[in-house]
Amino acid sequence: MGKEKSVEGVIDRFEEDLAVIKVDFGEIVWPKDKLPKGVGEGSVIHLKINSDKEETENKEELAKSLLKEILKDSS
Repeated sequence: MGKEKSVEGVIDRFEEDLAVIKVDFGEIVWPKDKLPKGVGEGSVIHLKINSDKEETENKEELAKSLLKEILKDSS
């Protein structure tokens, strides 16, 4: 996997099943059920983001294969 990045945010509010998280560059809307247990409005959280080169390559190969199959069937 690629280098991991982290974004700090504060849970601002809940709107139905979604959490609105304030970050330096705006807001992120996140499913409430994907948050850690025990967090609430005002809780500071860290969202960790990383890339997965191997999975990206697998999805690209699958897309190429499907496109090749579609084009073959249409000729």
